[in-house]
Amino acid sequence: MSRRIVGPFNRVEGDLEVTLDIDAGRVQAAYVNAPLYRGFEQILLGKVPQDALVFVPRICGICSVAQSAASAQALADACGWQPPDNGRIAANLMLATENLADHLTHFYLYFMPDFARAEYAGRAWFAATEARFKAMRGTAAAQMLPARAAFLRTMGLIAGKWPHTLALQPGGSSRPLQASEKIRLRRILREFRAFLEATLFGDALESVAALASVDELAAWGAAHAGSDFGRFLAIADSLALHELGRGAKVFMSYGNFPQEHGRLFPSGVWDGAAAALEVAAIREDVRHAWYAEAEAPQEPASGATLPLAEKEGAYSWCKAPRLDGRVVEVGALARQVVAGQPLARALAAAQGGNVLSRVVMRLVEIARVLPEMERWAEQLAPGEPYCVVGSVPDDADGIGLVEAARGSLGHWIAIRRGRIHNYQIIAPTTWNFSPRDAQEQPGALEQALVGIAAGADGPTPAAVQHVVRSFDPCMVCTVH
Repeated sequence: MSRRIVGPFNRVEGDLEVTLDIDAGRVQAAYVNAPLYRGFEQILLGKVPQDALVFVPRICGICSVAQSAASAQALADACGWQPPDNGRIAANLMLATENLADHLTHFYLYFMPDFARAEYAGRAWFAATEARFKAMRGTAAAQMLPARAAFLRTMGLIAGKWPHTLALQPGGSSRPLQASEKIRLRRILREFRAFLEATLFGDALESVAALASVDELAAWGAAHAGSDFGRFLAIADSLALHELGRGAKVFMSYGNFPQEHGRLFPSGVWDGAAAALEVAAIREDVRHAWYAEAEAPQEPASGATLPLAEKEGAYSWCKAPRLDGRVVEVGALARQVVAGQPLARALAAAQGGNVLSRVVMRLVEIARVLPEMERWAEQLAPGEPYCVVGSVPDDADGIGLVEAARGSLGHWIAIRRGRIHNYQIIAPTTWNFSPRDAQEQPGALEQALVGIAAGADGPTPAAVQHVVRSFDPCMVCTVH
């Protein structure tokens, strides 16, 4: 048995280090380390509750709107406020814009460039893939980046700026749209649809969103081999990516995008059958994290973030959140499995979570969400209220649960005597990249890396890169 440390990983937001125990050329165990302590939960203590809306977006420059949305919802829950329809729709549009931009960035800039690595030079698809996706030189980025920049103009209209908007408030949105801005918003969405249908998919969004089985996906990929999604499917078939990176078998989603009734994507748990999500069953285990321990794993609402850098047996600054003691996977695949999207359910039933299914469902989610954004834009009513205002109670508790691009994001706030008494955050990568818990259960990524072919030295195997990137880690969100 040999031990190897791989990292740092490029094209990852923040610092990441993975220790691999290797025997007979295969990974026998993995230990995932988030080596950078951040401390936002401590920074917020003692501040006025509304200050959280200024601080938490700074946790990350990639998913700052998701952090804002979770904080705003936690404060709204504490205050008992319900945003007006315009405010709800505007918040949905902000979060959807960021999530779709993240999906696009992940596919084109973080994930696909790994297939242009020299170790794939003997593959029949390599030359075309290198020309299309090689970092800094591929033609794909030159097409995607202007389209993404144009799409993000949505944020200028509905959020004032991106990242770190202050438009999201507990009572809705402080940035009302005028009638002329609504027209511009519709044009931006229409232009983004044109890019997606011409370049990423080579097909109508509705056709991609309607894919319902593994066989349908394979047939679609063969019929649209010239699209970027089609190119990925061909590579995935060649490398058997459906067999790579199988992790936790339980999927969780907080649900996303509140509607007039319910949410577009409902909350829930899937472990082969649908079940309701019991938020009260979430606990944070810190047995192998550099934090002081309580007698037992804590609910986030009453948990603490007390660094203990010399702790014996610890190997990460990431806590180990568990749902009723279980390791769960979060992300677009989990979100769509819980929501009952037929292809997501078929992929999960056939192979569970893996590199192929995680990437496929991020792209299918783009196809599902953009038409909803077009409908939401039509529903905005210029001149009607966007936000309600009021006084924050001196003593209250609130929870804000949203789905960022990478998965389930939760904020828990406790207000006492008009100040923040406690604030706890569990980010998507905290779930997926957690260390072992007190029961020695490996986290989702730790499970997904077991069995991969790896040597004791040399470059980090591409397979390890593919598995890590299939979860799209945002390490700066992971640790607070």
